[in-house]
Amino acid sequence: MKSIRIGGVPEHFNLPWHLCIENNEFNQEEINVIWKDFPDGTGAMNRALRSGEIDAAVILTEGITRDIINGNQAKIVQTYIGSPLVWGIHVAADSEYKNLADLKNTTAAISREGSGSHLMAYVNAQNNGWNIKDLKFKIVTDVDGAINALKNDKAQYFMWEHFTTKPLVDNHTFRLISDCPTPWPCFVIAVRDEVLKYNSDRVQKMLEILNHKTRSFKNIPEIDKILAERYGQKLEDIRNWLKITSWSSSQLNANELDEVQKKLLQLNLITKKVPDSEILYSL
Repeated sequence: MKSIRIGGVPEHFNLPWHLCIENNEFNQEEINVIWKDFPDGTGAMNRALRSGEIDAAVILTEGITRDIINGNQAKIVQTYIGSPLVWGIHVAADSEYKNLADLKNTTAAISREGSGSHLMAYVNAQNNGWNIKDLKFKIVTDVDGAINALKNDKAQYFMWEHFTTKPLVDNHTFRLISDCPTPWPCFVIAVRDEVLKYNSDRVQKMLEILNHKTRSFKNIPEIDKILAERYGQKLEDIRNWLKITSWSSSQLNANELDEVQKKLLQLNLITKKVPDSEILYSL
């Protein structure tokens, strides 16, 4: 049995993967899928892909696109979540900052350079007419680091997925200022070029199994309760999240990729646009 090592965030989006693993659905096709959680997010997964620590990743569209352009030897093989990601913009619960305008010229806590929290801070700044050259960042590694940074005023705001962070809003660790959705499908699946060169058939079979699961995922009996229990979420929040979230088995299309590249270029996060063939791979 051959193995594929895949990384992803330990969040509710990735439950279909875990169900396939737990039910031995990959193993039945002689594929050993080894999952690794990356609570640090996209920046950490980019590094793991580059080093060969993992073979594939469920990763933010803008983050992997930027890293491929900057030399990551990997390709996007399909979209995973076809809907936008809703980024909550959070401050400490007792913060003096009350609205987005108050956060201009303050410091954003980010997990690491090139992460979603980093790139979306630029998108949020542009949305609000801020000068992106004035943005300041504090690298905090993960959510726990962000809690500490905001509590001690080392950073003033933190952007993270709305529903994942909601328990910290409910317990008055954070206060939600606003939301900032991505302008494109949020999660894609990326695979290292070396793996695609020698094992594309195995990758394709793995995705067929996964996509079969995601197509029926919302119809699993009591899936809302399963998600709420596994991920420490309120049932009402999970139901709201399911309403706005859609899984996809399609490849990122040319218009979507062009939008991502244009935005990254506009924000000076890449120096050039590249042909689709340098980023996308069709199995």
